[in-house]
Amino acid sequence: MDIQFVAQIDASADVVAFPVRKGEAGALGALLGAAATQARFEGAAGTVAETAAIDGERAKRLLLVGIGEGSEHDIERGGAALTAKLQTSGATQVQVDFASTGPSDADDVLAFAMGARLRNWRLDTYRTRLADKAKPSLKTVTIASPHGDLSARWAVNEAIADGVALTQTLVAEPPNILYPESFVERCQHLAELGVELEVLDERQMKALGMGALLGVAQGSTRPPRLLAMRWNGGNPGDAPVVFIGKGVTFDTGGISLKPGPGMDMMKWDMGGAGAVAGAIKAIAGRKAKANVVGVVGLVENMPDGNAMRPGDIVTTMSGQTVEVLNTDAEGRLVLCDAISWAQKAYDPKVIVDLATLTGAMVISLGHEYAGMFANDETLAAGLLAAGEASNNKLWRFPLSPAYDKLIDSPIADMKNIGPREGGSITAAQFLKRYVEDGVAWAHLDIAGMAWGDKDGPVYAKGATGYGVRLLDRYIAANHEG
Repeated sequence: MDIQFVAQIDASADVVAFPVRKGEAGALGALLGAAATQARFEGAAGTVAETAAIDGERAKRLLLVGIGEGSEHDIERGGAALTAKLQTSGATQVQVDFASTGPSDADDVLAFAMGARLRNWRLDTYRTRLADKAKPSLKTVTIASPHGDLSARWAVNEAIADGVALTQTLVAEPPNILYPESFVERCQHLAELGVELEVLDERQMKALGMGALLGVAQGSTRPPRLLAMRWNGGNPGDAPVVFIGKGVTFDTGGISLKPGPGMDMMKWDMGGAGAVAGAIKAIAGRKAKANVVGVVGLVENMPDGNAMRPGDIVTTMSGQTVEVLNTDAEGRLVLCDAISWAQKAYDPKVIVDLATLTGAMVISLGHEYAGMFANDETLAAGLLAAGEASNNKLWRFPLSPAYDKLIDSPIADMKNIGPREGGSITAAQFLKRYVEDGVAWAHLDIAGMAWGDKDGPVYAKGATGYGVRLLDRYIAANHEG
């Protein structure tokens, strides 16, 4: 979708949209006011009302788009609703009139454009018999406002939207298409943005002692990979912020096999890795003035004669040993070796990991917030603020030595699962054992957020792109001068 900015709408446009704040529908004039009344349209964020008008011998399509109270998120939701309404409508372009529907500023215009752009993502690659009326038609959104040329500021937003789209695509792809090696291939284009890429194969990881990550991978015919994506936009020599993502490209549960119903959805168990890749694309695309590294551990967890068994003990890269009581608690085994490697390779002061880690987190928070665990108050505050600003919301959970005893093993340094209660917390406590002293660390359990079973504010049902805007906003607010 092409987003354009102009000073005033084209009088000859066939489709025109008017953003309307809540409670202001009555000030739209006779025609639009009547349309609002008939549709019981009050301007609530994300609502749309439609009417038609005759201009000479031409019919014009007029839409009222609710932007609620006018907050950034409400306005984004309005832009997304417009795209959802017109995406397959047959309309190829729409003019959005911010110039005649009440006061607005440049940030409002950009937020509307961002919502429209984000909602346009969809994956039709495998739909060979899509009806013409179901195919996307909308190509151009032209926004009229009195704020001059916004192209430079829009380029920043567009880079972020491109990062979100990359994450959505990675998360949505089927597991026979997206697996560790092909995930790495999908990220090769980041080098064109100036990102330095490093890939570790199975042999290299074995030499480094990554017994936990390799243990998860050993039941699959797909070889594992560890991918590092480094953006050097800050001062040379400054320690980078490291984002680490769980990249289980398909999770059967291994020998601890998951139930069959819904297992197909485990293609998005690499949502943390997808978010990290998308965040690096966004950060590099807008040329962020910060040093940031994304590290993703990529494996497929399959049952096989060579698969890791419940009761096995693996030795992690840190030297600590883990008694594997459940092979479906595999994400923490991937992350712990990735955390150890990232600390050795980059000596970071800040680490944030993201993972679709526990079903317990979905039970706790549903699909409204991701859970956050942190060992540093400044980091926690920065992430919480970034979550609110980006509408990728976080809710903080506790860390405490009291939970450590729940994962102590009688024959190894730790177990990979604790009891049923506090499952998300014991998973975080497990990861914390791999974080070195002096490193600010946060763990984000995004199990309820990587995929949506219904439409969201700026995405359709399916891959949400959660995490990209959160991480980008955190970097912008805390690590750029």
